Amino acid sequence: MKQKIGVTALALMLWLSFSGFLSKPKTVSQLTAEWTRAKEFTKEYLDAMPEDGMGYKPTPEIRSFAEQMLHLTAANYNFAAAATGKANPMQGKKLEAMDELKTKTALTKAVMDSYDFVLNGIKGLSDAQLAEVVKMGQRDLSRETILAKGFEHQTHHRGQATIYIRMKGIKPPNEKLF
Repeated sequence: MKQKIGVTALALMLWLSFSGFLSKPKTVSQLTAEWTRAKEFTKEYLDAMPEDGMGYKPTPEIRSFAEQMLHLTAANYNFAAAATGKANPMQGKKLEAMDELKTKTALTKAVMDSYDFVLNGIKGLSDAQLAEVVKMGQRDLSRETILAKGFEHQTHHRGQATIYIRMKGIKPPNEKLF
């Protein structure tokens, strides 16, 4: 009976491994490519929304388009600083409240600068460092996990911006999966 359970467990592990369910750790090169694609995709969103859409809110109680993008920006800095150990140049600043960042030109620059901070931080790591466990708030996480959570976060908010763009009567950029 024990042998049958062991064989079954081994077969399950092999299946999970080959099915892609268990993934290999990412490399600096892979993360750089993914974040570069995300930066380009987010730029397309910023380009698609006209100047008069920066303050647009689908309903009064939610963030404007600019505030969504500034929230994404602040989080990019926070996640990258935690993952890389680099000082967050925006620490303590309430980007969403900074009216001077809500023009299309200033907003685009602020958002792109946050992606550059992420990308420069990633490029400053080695593949081995991605597995190192560091603190993020109360959590102990690998650098790779922190960057993955940051990636998930910016994807989520860019996805929300899709609705803003559609409600302005504009076709949003096509998906960039690769």
